[in-house]
Amino acid sequence: MGAQTSSVVGGVAKETVVGPIIMLGPPGAGKGTQAKLIAQRYEIPQISTGDLLRDNVAHKTDLGLRAQASMDRGDLVPDDLVCDMVALRLQLADCVKGFILDGFPRTVQQASWLDGYLETMRAGKNAAGQAACAPPVVIRLMVEYNNSLQRIVGRRSCPTCGRIYNIYFQPPIVEGICDFDGTPLVSRLDDSEDVVKERLKTYERQTLPLVDYYRAQGRLVEIDGDLPVEDVTARTVQALESRRSP
Repeated sequence: MGAQTSSVVGGVAKETVVGPIIMLGPPGAGKGTQAKLIAQRYEIPQISTGDLLRDNVAHKTDLGLRAQASMDRGDLVPDDLVCDMVALRLQLADCVKGFILDGFPRTVQQASWLDGYLETMRAGKNAAGQAACAPPVVIRLMVEYNNSLQRIVGRRSCPTCGRIYNIYFQPPIVEGICDFDGTPLVSRLDDSEDVVKERLKTYERQTLPLVDYYRAQGRLVEIDGDLPVEDVTARTVQALESRRSP
């Protein structure tokens, strides 16, 4: 799979070209956790559109200023600005072996743009370069509705050390208190049950067409996200390795 290599780290060849990866799944599915583990394994960047937006706004780039103007008007940041931010990010050197997209694409329109942009990037590249910007492998984490709800509604964090707990799945030893520093745990305002239920509805409404889009292209891999974290990772790696093998 991928380019020839001269050394191996953690069972993975350092120069392995894994190509683009997209993680799909409802809020609370564990996309962020899996993306971090896969990014570490293959030494590729995890690219969050939220982080890109905040970075461009903070550095007052042209794209950031235009995005800020939209947000100041109470509007959503237009697709073309988000796509331009992604395009610039994918040109950086750390994407040479591939990358994981977190939070993008969110719509079929964005997915179609990404396919076209990756096709443009492949032009004139050698085999390894083309593999790095090949059509993406799309990992969809399937999580039962009530589990998604409990994963988010039950989430508690320590404002001092940042450790995360869950009152249903990973509770602290003493209810409401951090095991490590004794600080009272807190929950985010947007983790309330009413807000989470609306987020889950919005996700299903926006994402199902995207799932159909990638399934029709034969690029969708569905994995049981209710399995233990290490099992989800193993199945994700297996899917990536089989898809990238010649």
